[in-house]
Amino acid sequence: MSVVLFEKLPDGEVREMEERLWSTNMIAALEHVNYLIVGGSEYETVEGRLNVDEGKLELLLVPVRHG
Repeated sequence: MSVVLFEKLPDGEVREMEERLWSTNMIAALEHVNYLIVGGSEYETVEGRLNVDEGKLELLLVPVRHG
């Protein structure tokens, strides 16, 4: 399935990060995880929605600030 990752920016704006195909196992793993590593950076998953019209899973991510 195609998964679209969106980043919620500090000013409240949302930007599309990337879209890629995920295996069924990766999508099933979302039931057990709250954080994703994308491009070497860690993000917390805030929301997910299934876009039935486009056949895509959309995830809203917030960057994790370490420090």
